[in-house]
Amino acid sequence: MSSPTGPASGLPVRMPRPRQPGRHRRPEPAVAPEGAPALVLAVPGAPSTATRQLAEEVVSIARSELPGLDARIGYLDGDDAEYPTLQSVLAQAAEQRTARYEQARAAGQEVAEPEGPVAVVVPLLAGPESALMRRVRQAVMDSRAPAELTDVLGPHPLLAEALHVRLSEAGLARADRARLFTVATAADGIILATIGGEEAVQAAGITGMLLAARLAVPVMAAPLDQDGAIAAMAEQLRSSGSTQLALAPHLIGPEVDEGLLETAAKEAGCAAAEALGAYPAIGKLALSQYTTALGIAPAPQSGAPTH
Repeated sequence: MSSPTGPASGLPVRMPRPRQPGRHRRPEPAVAPEGAPALVLAVPGAPSTATRQLAEEVVSIARSELPGLDARIGYLDGDDAEYPTLQSVLAQAAEQRTARYEQARAAGQEVAEPEGPVAVVVPLLAGPESALMRRVRQAVMDSRAPAELTDVLGPHPLLAEALHVRLSEAGLARADRARLFTVATAADGIILATIGGEEAVQAAGITGMLLAARLAVPVMAAPLDQDGAIAAMAEQLRSSGSTQLALAPHLIGPEVDEGLLETAAKEAGCAAAEALGAYPAIGKLALSQYTTALGIAPAPQSGAPTH
């Protein structure tokens, strides 16, 4: 039995583990710097409830990775009512920053006049799409807000991971190559569907090489927005020995017209995985573009030395 002064004689005493000092202590989580610019996600395509939900999930992931992050959503084809345009979101961010500065001055505080970008615009695109990027640049210019525009999210190893997961969810690839069982419907050839012309195909091809290394099957990129290109790539893969093909969209989702993926898969005679959507890697890549643009160091990995 225990006594008021501690456990009965002979019983071990469990003491709390002390915080490890020095280089092996757990790093403190990173937070957004005070007054940091907003991350504004530039969302292409026709706005819809599904598109808004996807974008909100992406910025939610980014906020969870960097607490205190001011993350907003602007639509290229918004209506400034239910779906705010990218231009209006940037203009509002600039107005709010100016208002905060003026209020602080009016309250007698000594504050420096705001400078630098009010926002970092991150396009919600897996690969380069010149027509959409021109529209994003124009919206940034039209807003007259000091904003910085980042590159698209890919190519990147995290996109290869996301593609792998989407294929496995559709039963078209094993979730883990280390597992001994096989999936009866697993594809022996993958077509990466992208939009944006040759530049987009080349970028998708880089991610495709990483995906091929994960799956140990041939992976080829082809433009979804070029008539017959997906079917032609399917024929090329079949002629080289692949018999069971799968279409993997190298796309987030909103940037492609509804039904285009389904039509291309039918023409190619193959099954298709879902678009990347709000897979966690998408939010992390959006945040990575933001932190890189601002020169904010990412949080150290758990177990990494700290000094």
